[in-house]
Amino acid sequence: MSMRIYTVHVRRHGLDPDRDIVLVREGFAWMAFLLNAAWALWHRLWWLAAILIVIGAGIGGLEGASLLPPNAGAILSLAVATFAGLFGNDLRRRSLADRGFVAAAVVSGSDTEAALRRFLDEDPVFASDLVGSGSQA
Repeated sequence: MSMRIYTVHVRRHGLDPDRDIVLVREGFAWMAFLLNAAWALWHRLWWLAAILIVIGAGIGGLEGASLLPPNAGAILSLAVATFAGLFGNDLRRRSLADRGFVAAAVVSGSDTEAALRRFLDEDPVFASDLVGSGSQA
């Protein structure tokens, strides 16, 4: 079992664990590499999705007009996908910060749930605030 590293982002003044706590895995984002524009849309990275779609359409248009050398379109698409995989999680962290989340901790776990449990175990005051707000609703 391998341990993964996650950054924990908490929305300021938020106490709903489903909406106000986001864990972002460190390292290469394979889904961003494989499905880059769809991945960006899923994570509400609208500007990144738009850029990836425009770049993909541009590469396709240049290939269709035979303005690129053979295999250049595939190489450019691979470069864009690699960029998305390498920097996707960093761009996601930036977007979370822009939406009012703050980086609260770095935790490890075998998966997201284990990392979240570890975060809540390490901050019992925050965990009790979550439990207290859930019982009042």
